[in-house]
Amino acid sequence: MKIFNSEDVLRVAKRLNNKKRNYLLVNPLQGKHLPVKPSAALEMMNSLGKMVAKKFSKARLVIGFAETATAIGAVVAKNISDDCFYLQTTREEFNGTFIEFLEEHSHAPEQKLFAKNFSVLINQTSEIIFVDDELSTGKTLLNIVKQLKNKFPALNDKKICAASIINRLSEENLRNLAAENISCVYLVKIDKNFDVEKFSVVEAEKIAPIRKNISLSQKIFTVDPRRGVKIGEYFNQCAEIINILNHEDILGEILILGTEECMLPAIIAGNCLEAENFSVLTHSTTRSPIGICKNKNYPIREGFKLKSFYDSTRTTFIYNLKRYDAAIIVTDAENFSAGLEDLISALNFHGVDKIFCVEIKNVRNL
Repeated sequence: MKIFNSEDVLRVAKRLNNKKRNYLLVNPLQGKHLPVKPSAALEMMNSLGKMVAKKFSKARLVIGFAETATAIGAVVAKNISDDCFYLQTTREEFNGTFIEFLEEHSHAPEQKLFAKNFSVLINQTSEIIFVDDELSTGKTLLNIVKQLKNKFPALNDKKICAASIINRLSEENLRNLAAENISCVYLVKIDKNFDVEKFSVVEAEKIAPIRKNISLSQKIFTVDPRRGVKIGEYFNQCAEIINILNHEDILGEILILGTEECMLPAIIAGNCLEAENFSVLTHSTTRSPIGICKNKNYPIREGFKLKSFYDSTRTTFIYNLKRYDAAIIVTDAENFSAGLEDLISALNFHGVDKIFCVEIKNVRNL
């Protein structure tokens, strides 16, 4: 198993309009803000997953934090068992019973966890895994664990693991987690603060809409990670996405894009294309407003503001695009025409003319 270090997984960017934390840790292997080979993203995520599976092999419930850790959490669950139940937190609105909590330093702090049948899930496992891309203070995790223990007292008797790519917890933070029976597994430990004031940044630009006809396909999913999935089934359905693509239309260098919380389907589909010897990069749109800077030592050098696929009144972003021979957008949003038009325009600005969109339709929503 590859040993990862901070140079592999850490770049530092400057947040915009966030007084609580002025920097953002950008992971070049995560498939979120920066383009990466799907196989490279999965190598990193699987490395964490194998570490977790070795220490918590009895876990049958994994919870991944939106938006940046939705794919990491799913991969961790897959490493434990195909029968592992995976549930991701969300900021999106849909019907159901939820537990709400705050991610205090985030640009979008309100999160929620689907709570239907949660007591059954707790009773079916002796170990529970929470997955984030970075743990800095542990406050977000403590917020949700304490709420869950109040609502589901059986959780007090379970072993809890906080898994992350990067761990920045102090000794005091670790003691606070240990008091709630939470232990940590991580790939890289970092003990330092970050100075981004030396970078002069600008906002991402708005994109002028360009109307363009593209190929739109639908893929029916019978599972939804916001409501919880058996992870093996979820992976299988993500892999099936490439079956609806005409491979003769996607020759050359390909970009496969996810949208916000919907990261894993693009990464898995991209990995399947890589296995067929296609040249593929992947990343996704994001709600994170990050400063743009042309400095060669700065990770985010170009970006556009976009209407969200999930809410046309909400602003999202895409960073570090370039020209590709073809682009494939994979989304589980509904009524996303405004967001799609903006993203097509951003791709077209970079000379990407051949664009495909795969809409994941969940049967639970039909």
